[in-house]
Amino acid sequence: MKKVTLIITAILIAATTFAGGIKYQKKMGETLAGFSQVETVADYQALGNKFMMIAQAEKNEWLPYYYHAQCYILMSFAEGEKPEKKDEYLDVAETSVAKMLELAPGESEAYVMQGLMYTARLLVDPMSRGQKYSPLSAQAIGTALGIEPENPRAQYMQIANEMGSASFFGSDVSAPCQKATALYNSWDSYEPKSRIHPRWGKSQLAGIMKKCGGERN
Repeated sequence: MKKVTLIITAILIAATTFAGGIKYQKKMGETLAGFSQVETVADYQALGNKFMMIAQAEKNEWLPYYYHAQCYILMSFAEGEKPEKKDEYLDVAETSVAKMLELAPGESEAYVMQGLMYTARLLVDPMSRGQKYSPLSAQAIGTALGIEPENPRAQYMQIANEMGSASFFGSDVSAPCQKATALYNSWDSYEPKSRIHPRWGKSQLAGIMKKCGGERN
């Protein structure tokens, strides 16, 4: 009888865990759909708050922190000419990036987001921050590629950094442009780990290709 009770208990625990996983996946999917509707800094902040609510409920999941950080990084890009406000948003993003890396130190995508955060810091004031944040971004992306060389977002970030550096110093951009074309053509062959894992980057890559003189839809 005791053995039967233990078996039933184990089944109930497993069922509860599975149900929680389904609920988490569903909530994340619904929240991710919000990216298609954001237009303003306030919209990104509202969406980021939703991801933080999920993060607080699902304490062992790193993806809510990933998307929360992404929202605040995008807020810094969308902010006008107020560097102090950009940094304020990035301070929030950095806290989530640190938590994300604590939960998922072996995830390539986590280091991509860290690299994006450092790039955002650099763009607040490229002249004074390039020496500090350019190497930090490159290091984060290098780590991402070391974990998963085929990660298209890590490859995109590396190309974007090379393109930015070449443009800043007036160097030839043919090498990053060639890499961008090759990555664009192979982008769809990469399969994300789940439906809630990151998928962004292809449209941003197309933006780089336009600078190279190649139009992409």
